[in-house]
Amino acid sequence: MASSKKKGKKPRRVKARISRGLRDLMPHQLIARQRMIDAVRGVYERYGYAPLATPAVEYLDVLLGAEAGEEAKQSIFTVSNREEEALGLRFDLTVPLARVVAQHGDLPRPFRRYQVASVWRGDKPDKGRFREFTQFDIDAVGVQPGLADVEILAAMCDVFEALGVARYRVRFSNRLLLDALLRLAGVDEARASDVFRVLDKLDKIGPEKVRLELTAGYVDASGDPIRGVGLDDAQVDTIERFLAIRDERREAVLAGLRELFRLGPESDTESDAPDDAVPGAAAAVAQVATMSRQLARLGYGDDKIALDLSIARGLAYYTGAVFEAILLDAPQFGSVFGGGRYDGLVARFSGQAVPAVGASVGVDRLLAALEHLDAIDTPATTVEVLVTRMDAGLEDAYLDLTFELRRAGIHTELWLGGGRNVGKQLKYADRCQVPIALLMGPDEADQGIVTLKDMDAGRRQSETIEDRDAWLAARPGQREVPRDQVVATVRALLETIAAG
Repeated sequence: MASSKKKGKKPRRVKARISRGLRDLMPHQLIARQRMIDAVRGVYERYGYAPLATPAVEYLDVLLGAEAGEEAKQSIFTVSNREEEALGLRFDLTVPLARVVAQHGDLPRPFRRYQVASVWRGDKPDKGRFREFTQFDIDAVGVQPGLADVEILAAMCDVFEALGVARYRVRFSNRLLLDALLRLAGVDEARASDVFRVLDKLDKIGPEKVRLELTAGYVDASGDPIRGVGLDDAQVDTIERFLAIRDERREAVLAGLRELFRLGPESDTESDAPDDAVPGAAAAVAQVATMSRQLARLGYGDDKIALDLSIARGLAYYTGAVFEAILLDAPQFGSVFGGGRYDGLVARFSGQAVPAVGASVGVDRLLAALEHLDAIDTPATTVEVLVTRMDAGLEDAYLDLTFELRRAGIHTELWLGGGRNVGKQLKYADRCQVPIALLMGPDEADQGIVTLKDMDAGRRQSETIEDRDAWLAARPGQREVPRDQVVATVRALLETIAAG
């Protein structure tokens, strides 16, 4: 008689996949990233900044303010919850900071914080351009323009120095200069954010496409139409005259600005300016000139920090100084550090003007650039020692050895894989780039010794010994150590390895 029971259906297999613009990060990537983040954090804390964390999800009306600009609005990921609230993933860390300052009125002023976290933007994915990426911000809230802006620029330089990057260029400008430029060019204030957004693309798309986008627009290589801002040729000519003021020396750029805006050499205020000077230009140039002088006084000369009038920054909330930084030996990665002053952002939530300034490291982009320059180690593991397991009767001895090393502050892994084959275990250590392996069988245990294997030395010697029998006889990188001297010997070897 046939069984009436139906065979259970196999569970549907889900295809392993990931959404466009997102990616997995492997251990070697995260270890290198954490080391870089630790170096940056050291600079920020030396400057007196403290950590802050905010949720990944914010209310949409918090994120969608006009200060974010149209480009940011269109790229926000929306989120749903069971309460059906209108939510979105943060697109940067600055807007959440402004919300925190407005919401927590008891915070000290100035409020100086750093934050490292993921942000999300629904931009078109491209090579090296992801929809989820990490930013590392430094911001001071409740600080007037001037010294705080100088301090951020200095911190940017010090971050590169801490990372061992010798050839970099921090660039700065000021939105007040751009405001004066728009008045000179006769551009309506309502178009300002669109003009700044386009100017921010100058390094990426080049002057010809910038001109097209400022006027009638164009069709990009993918066939997508790029809407034009609608300026006329005369207006764009004036903007190009402004952008053409370039020089390695900050003082020369300041001289060019004074000439363009029809300012006298000593025009530090609007009252000092000639009658035909562009309104607002004198104060803007004076602010930039003071910053340049103070930076020079601190030792940040023209070789490290440039006054670059092409810096605009795409987000609409910037109100004053703006910053960007590039690596001179890896310019293809573009800006790896940027920010500026945003004096109106907190007022959106509190109704009170709260001046603020900050900058953000593009962690993923900077790490990729440093890897390209071979300027950062990318180890596959944090493990310094692998304790192998060769005999089932020595489990307690392996545990004792492992925890003795760990309690001495040495990063130690106990082999937990299947089998006792020591060759397999050493291959695992080699693949994971573990520098030291410890071996102990019954004979070693009886003699009170442990065999220490310097994996790097073994690899080096194996490249010079061609005969297998000779290699086995030499036992490259391998030596016996008294059991009670294992910790001291391992520590000394690790110090030697670290010293190169």
